[in-house]
Amino acid sequence: MANQYVSMDNIRFTMFDVHKIERLFELARFSEMDKNAVNMLLDSVKDFSDKELYPVFREMDEKPAYWKDGKIWVHPAIATVMHHAGEMGLIGASFDYEDGGMQFPLSVMSGADFILAAANNNLTGYPGLTSGAADLLVTFANQEIKDTYVPKMISGEWGGTMCLTEPQAGSSLSDITSSASPQEDGSFLIKGQKIFISGGDHEYCDNFVHLVLARIDGAPEGTRGISLFVVPKHRLKEDGSLEHNDVATAADFQKMGQKGYCTTHLAFGDKDDCRGWLVGEANKGLKQMFQMMNGARIAVGRDATGVASAAYYSSLQYAMERPQGRKLTSAGKKDPNQDQTLIINHPDVRRMLFLQKAIVEGAFSLIMEASVYKDLEDTAQGEEKAMYNMLLEILTPIVKTFPAEKGKEAVDNGLQILGGYGFTSDFVLQQYYRDVRIMAIYEGTTGIQSLDLLGRKITMENGKALKLLAKEVMATIEEASTFDDLKPYAEVLGKKLSQNQQVLNFLVPFAMKGDYERFLADATIFMEFFSIIVIGWQWLKMATIAKQALVTGNHSYTTDFLEGKLHTMKFYYKYEMPKTDGLSQIIMDPEVLTVIGDKELIA
Repeated sequence: MANQYVSMDNIRFTMFDVHKIERLFELARFSEMDKNAVNMLLDSVKDFSDKELYPVFREMDEKPAYWKDGKIWVHPAIATVMHHAGEMGLIGASFDYEDGGMQFPLSVMSGADFILAAANNNLTGYPGLTSGAADLLVTFANQEIKDTYVPKMISGEWGGTMCLTEPQAGSSLSDITSSASPQEDGSFLIKGQKIFISGGDHEYCDNFVHLVLARIDGAPEGTRGISLFVVPKHRLKEDGSLEHNDVATAADFQKMGQKGYCTTHLAFGDKDDCRGWLVGEANKGLKQMFQMMNGARIAVGRDATGVASAAYYSSLQYAMERPQGRKLTSAGKKDPNQDQTLIINHPDVRRMLFLQKAIVEGAFSLIMEASVYKDLEDTAQGEEKAMYNMLLEILTPIVKTFPAEKGKEAVDNGLQILGGYGFTSDFVLQQYYRDVRIMAIYEGTTGIQSLDLLGRKITMENGKALKLLAKEVMATIEEASTFDDLKPYAEVLGKKLSQNQQVLNFLVPFAMKGDYERFLADATIFMEFFSIIVIGWQWLKMATIAKQALVTGNHSYTTDFLEGKLHTMKFYYKYEMPKTDGLSQIIMDPEVLTVIGDKELIA
């Protein structure tokens, strides 16, 4: 098990058996895919990760990216990953054939990218953001812009970024001030600053294609006046050569974790010569950018799960090798004459390991659920397309938040298993602990995702998305109930759905009365409450498939693997599902303590 960071059996079980991605290959868009091709891709990515990504993981932390002389300097592995991703076609894998892609399902790429993230989470953002930026151009830009930028981006020669945040605005995009002044040639002069730009500059890409939110002169206030521009670091001259486009890398941010993944401060137009080109319609930039942001949110959840997976296997390996203490005798005492036992034999250590496993495998299943919905949405029409869109909408904030928040907890438990060693640089757990922390901040903090879930997604179209999701959960409950030993867990999940409705019956009247501050005051508590139920659904789904396989004998997995699924589901239902009771009590408590009133007690 040395150097294990993912379980390939779990990836295949979740993709093929639980979420049945082979059904996608019956659709015209994905008809050239088959199970063998997917397995070859997964094996190829795992082999590349073993050889090129995982070996430099700790080195990238010890030798972080840095700014010097107006440029970001990064680890050479970034050149390797960008070249390999471009050569294999992974950056544009999900694009249409005519756009240079391979029409791969997102669900297939989610499995492959999960392996990469678990091997080295410092590297995945570079090709990932490039892919998201290119995809946005494919969707909204005119043909000239697409022809100019997309081929170089999907080849890995040029990098791509998303530039939203500004120093004075933070997450409040309505307050951005970057400006765009129209020119006679159809371009715009761009002026402003953007901060926290991941992968914003380095020496291993010839150019960077920045997607920048800015206001055209005279545009409306707030988010209604935001437009989207493509702003290259170097603009293309008529002879095909590049010239500087007045985009300066002003500084970088030295972070607590993910030190190999550069984060930049960019200045546009300091010399009044930064040109940008409008993408799509004016004043529709934020709506357009949400395509990239939503994709990035799923990617953040996937990367957080990857970090937690690597931490789980690292702490599991330690627990299987570290002797310490002795097992209690039948009299409740320790026999000093006995040999020391491995710490994996201590119940509390096993509890922490099972918690990690439950979080990692539950989160990965949720990521695959959302990925399949996206694939089905992309290939459906009419009402069916709208249905999958709504299911994806309500799950996206959870897909981003549960792995990020519970991933922290999982890695924390892994570090705890190592005791004092976990806090030292001798072992890798401390790096995973630092790396995973940013995931709850990337692409909209937990608070923002929670406001989105409760304030928008739960209530949209009078709760239609929630009803559709409840129907999906009920289908799993019905299927699980066909097995006597799964019935009790199916009943628990059904009761949790009723508990969720009880909570919403308490909260929604505040919104109906216009008291939105009270309605959303505990949105983050609701996110935790609802996420526990959603992951409980995923675990019941996995347990049902495992049980079917054990009963029929029609499977390619070991009995221990399938029994492990059942055991971990039971663990989740014993240790995690009851937490909704306390959370619902907090949400429905009539006392309001965080909304500013007549008495403000925070000094």
